[in-house]
Amino acid sequence: MSPTLLAAPTGLAFDLITVAAAFLICLALYPLLIRRFRSVGVGQVIQAELAPEHQRKAGTPTGGGILFVAVAVVGGLLSLRMHPGALPSIVALVLFGGLGLLDDLRKLRVGAIGIPARLKFPLQLVLAIPVAVLAYGPQVGIPTALNWVIFPLTVLAVAGAANAVNLTDGLDGLAAGLTVIALAACVLLLPGAPAGERAVGMALVGGLLAFLVFNRHPAKIFMGDMGALGLGATLAALAVQQGWVLLLLLLGLVFVLVTLSVIIQVTYFKATGGRRVFKMTPIQFTFQLAGWSENRIALTFWSVGAAAALASGWIAHALR
Repeated sequence: MSPTLLAAPTGLAFDLITVAAAFLICLALYPLLIRRFRSVGVGQVIQAELAPEHQRKAGTPTGGGILFVAVAVVGGLLSLRMHPGALPSIVALVLFGGLGLLDDLRKLRVGAIGIPARLKFPLQLVLAIPVAVLAYGPQVGIPTALNWVIFPLTVLAVAGAANAVNLTDGLDGLAAGLTVIALAACVLLLPGAPAGERAVGMALVGGLLAFLVFNRHPAKIFMGDMGALGLGATLAALAVQQGWVLLLLLLGLVFVLVTLSVIIQVTYFKATGGRRVFKMTPIQFTFQLAGWSENRIALTFWSVGAAAALASGWIAHALR
């Protein structure tokens, strides 16, 4: 037999195999996980101020991110033997996924509060430091004279992206679908992604696609903070490794807009003594209060995310 036929698959073929393997593994395991979580009472606690549509979701199994995070970590570890580039993404998944797991467990014990924000964000900044150390490198658009800003910018990008994905989570399928788009674009559309990064990114894409089978409306399981925080930090790590920390703002445009809606609302609320810009934030809930269905919101936001991802790929290739 020809040595060429015996060679390991590379490039796009390897990416597709990774996506397919992660998808099939998670697709087979999610029904078992959902049944197990139901049997032990791992159910979502819904905040009282949310709409009646959300109150009906109380008790839906949460913490589903543990499966696609675990599959991606295993995939990354397997790739480390030949591709050390997977390490920053693995560390991001483990550290931020671990913090999210603690937050999920706290919510189950004491209600919907979780880890207080005044403690949570400083913890994220601390956890972002080792990720930034591992992912650090020259960034497109940042002159050599300003290289000193790269490290603190990376720390902020990792912690900020983790928060942004977490804020976007909350409607069935929304955050998972947007992250599939952003991760796929980061790995496939931005030039120069090394094999290790591609292994982690494509394993997450495959796991998330399987998760979406059960997370689409009406959701049978939610990803929880473990999934959301891990996904955001990993997306940032992948972008920084390739030198695209500035492009991350466009690549994750919907996540950025959702986060900005919260910042604007909180700032205006405090400055005016209780007045609001939006009916409710994060912004996806304003659309829901306006009568949009969860499917309509998800599809609209996914479309914007896809357009931003395509624009990111075009800009990246133009600059390179």
